[in-house]
Amino acid sequence: MSPALLVPLALLFGILVGAGFVMIVVASARQGRHAASVVNSVVPDGVDQVLDVLESVGVVVDASNTVIKASPGALALGLVSHQSLSNAEIVRMVDEVRRSGETQTRELEVPRGPFSQAHSSLRVRVARLGTRYVLVLAQDLTDAIRLEEVRRDFVANISHELKTPIGAVTVLADAIEAARDDPEQVSRFARRLGKESERLARITREIIDLSRLQAGEALAERVLIEVDHIVAVAIDQNQVAAESRGIRLISRGDAGAEVYGDEPALVMAVQNLISNAIQHSPDQSHVGIGVSLREDAVEIAVTDQGVGIPEEERERVFERFYRVDPARSRNTGGTGLGLSIVKHVAQNHGGEVKVWSQLGRGSTFTMRLPRAEAAPEIEIGERTA
Repeated sequence: MSPALLVPLALLFGILVGAGFVMIVVASARQGRHAASVVNSVVPDGVDQVLDVLESVGVVVDASNTVIKASPGALALGLVSHQSLSNAEIVRMVDEVRRSGETQTRELEVPRGPFSQAHSSLRVRVARLGTRYVLVLAQDLTDAIRLEEVRRDFVANISHELKTPIGAVTVLADAIEAARDDPEQVSRFARRLGKESERLARITREIIDLSRLQAGEALAERVLIEVDHIVAVAIDQNQVAAESRGIRLISRGDAGAEVYGDEPALVMAVQNLISNAIQHSPDQSHVGIGVSLREDAVEIAVTDQGVGIPEEERERVFERFYRVDPARSRNTGGTGLGLSIVKHVAQNHGGEVKVWSQLGRGSTFTMRLPRAEAAPEIEIGERTA
């Protein structure tokens, strides 16, 4: 082959090789970008902003069930862990939606955390989001279900509690009518009618008080209150009931404690604690009322000498209408609302109420309230004219 022909052929071969190499590089780059787009999933426009403002749970997962976006609610409920859905039932719902393409809706009980015994009630809805993603939305129904249970229990309890005195009033009224020619019988039935009427009035009054406390109306205005005054008034209100059974009310503790709050509500709470202690103490015993000052709190403790409360019952004594000994409570006029009122008064004042009890030795109920900060003392030399 002549040298003149060899040069153009070599040049053509070089051009072909170079073009092929460029085509290979371009194809590889395209494949790389495609692979990167698959691995580095991007949420469709607008979904990020929607999930960020959702109060409910929102999660977006890709084809491998990797979480690529989650709302704060999903993280708070513990539904997302290490970029994966932590609940197996929700994962199964996602898989079903991916296979069938149909939206799934279920109500699930989900643990609140890895160490918690409590559960959250969720209404979970899972749907496709485009062709590659699946969207998980969940509404937390826990509070709504709990409130409905409380409402249902309250209605059932109040119906039961009111049925007894109302029925007794009706029977006693008929008995008085039948015994109208016997003054002694009429007098006896009238006394019993008065007791049942008083019990009915007490239940109604305490239901109203409890409703006000739960609605937050009781703390419309907070004022500085002396704890000694609260205790003194509460003791005075229970003095007659205590003396009728030979029970001494003994008040001791630190003086000068002050709190901010609603005086009638606090008096009602302490009065209920003392009344409860009297009801559960034997005759000729004593009830102790103590006030203790802590660095940032004031504790009002009421101690009785009753039979005590079993351990499994202690947390339930603050429930509405709950009685450790129903027969004894009804005989002593108890409504089962007193300790529930105490709990709500303490909570409305930023405090709490606790119970200590030992069978055969009695119980101590302690209401702990935030202590009012003392005003700074002014030296005589600092006083202005």
